[in-house]
Amino acid sequence: MDFKPANNIQDLQYFGEFGGVNPSISDSSTYTFLSAKTMFDTFEGNADGCYLYSRHSSPSNLYLGEALAAMEGTETATVTASGMGAITPVLLQLCEAGEHIVSSRTIYGGTYAFLKNFAPRLGIETSFVDITKLDVVEAAITPKTKVLYCETVSNPLLEIADIKQLAALAKKYNLKLVVDNTFSPLSISPAKLGADVVIHSLTKFINGSSDTVGGVVCGTRELIDQLRNVNDGAAMLLGSTMDSLRSASVLKNLRTLHIRMQQHSHNANYLAEKFEKDGIKTVYPGLASHPSHDLFKSMMNTMYGFGGMLTIDVGSLEKANALMELMQERNLGYLAVSLGFYKTLFSAPGSSTSSEIPEEEQIEMGLSDGLIRFSIGLDADIERTYKIMKACMTELNILEPELA
Repeated sequence: MDFKPANNIQDLQYFGEFGGVNPSISDSSTYTFLSAKTMFDTFEGNADGCYLYSRHSSPSNLYLGEALAAMEGTETATVTASGMGAITPVLLQLCEAGEHIVSSRTIYGGTYAFLKNFAPRLGIETSFVDITKLDVVEAAITPKTKVLYCETVSNPLLEIADIKQLAALAKKYNLKLVVDNTFSPLSISPAKLGADVVIHSLTKFINGSSDTVGGVVCGTRELIDQLRNVNDGAAMLLGSTMDSLRSASVLKNLRTLHIRMQQHSHNANYLAEKFEKDGIKTVYPGLASHPSHDLFKSMMNTMYGFGGMLTIDVGSLEKANALMELMQERNLGYLAVSLGFYKTLFSAPGSSTSSEIPEEEQIEMGLSDGLIRFSIGLDADIERTYKIMKACMTELNILEPELA
C-alpha cells in the first residue's frame, strides 16, 4: 500500500486561542450561549461549531477525533474514555436484541467477556470462530448476523485477519466489519482495506506513555452521528466520554507515533529473529515462519514495520513467571499488562489479559500456560537487551548453557 497515515496527522494544523502551536484545552463541562435558539439548535445537532455539554462533545475531543480519523482514513471519529468504551457502544449501536455477531475467537479478554457473558443479557448472541479460516467465518453467518468483528493482529496469539477478504464477506452479506487495530496502528490501515469501523484503545501505542486510558471509533459520519445522538446514541447514552485534558495529552503524543512505531517494530523484529534462532518458540508477524507473514506484508504500510508485539512459549507457567520476574529484576522491563510503553512490558496472558476466556477454550485456540506476551519497548541498544534476556533464559534452563 502507498497510504502514509503519519502524513495525514502531520498535515493537520491547529492553533491555540492565543496563537499557541497547540490547540487550547477546553476545560469546561458546559458552555454558554448568546441566544436560547442557538442552545436549542445545538441540542438538536443543528448548530455547527457550537458546544452544549462536554459529554456530548468538546473542542479538545473533536481535535483528537479529527486527527485519528485522518490517520485511519475515515470520514470522522469519536473518542471515548477507554478502549472498551469504544468497543461496546459500537456493537450495541449496530446490533439489536435477537441479532448476531461473528467474532474472532482470539480477541482481548474484555471484549470476549462482553460478547460471551454480557451481550446475551441484551439478546445479542456471538459465534466465536477461527478468523483466519474464511470458510469457517462464512459458515457462521446467519440471517440474524449484523457484524463481523476481529482484531487486525489478535490478542494475544498474533493471528492476522485478512481484512480485504473479510470486508468482501461483509459486503456479500450486508454486514458491518468492525476491526480493532490496537496492536497495529500505522502499520495497517483497515479502513483502506475495506473495514467499516476501526477501533483503537488509545491507552496503548497511540498514547504511548501508560498514563492515560482512552479509546476511539473511526468510521463514517453517519455512524459517528448515530453514536452521538442524544436520543438513542450508544456512545452518548452510555457516557464513556473522554476528558478534555486527556484528549489534549493524547493528541500531543500522537504526533510522534510514527517514530515510536518504527522503533518498536525494529526492536521486536530483532528480538524475534534472535529468539527463533536460539530455538525458542517465537511468534511475530515479521518472521517468515509466521503463517500469515505474507498476508501481513500484503496489507502493511511498509515504513512502520510489523509492530511491537511478539510472544514466546517457554513451556510452563512456572517457567514463564520465573523468567518474567527475573527480567524485571534485571531491568529489562516490567511484569505488567497493557502495551505500547517505552519500556518492554510482559505478561502471561492466560492468567492475565485473557483470563476471562475459559481454560478449555484457551487450550482449543492454542493459548498455552507457558506463553509470554511481550510489548517490546523503545530500547536504544536492543543488542544489549537481547544479551541480558538470553542470559536470563540460560540461568533458568530455558536455553541450554552451550547455546548462550
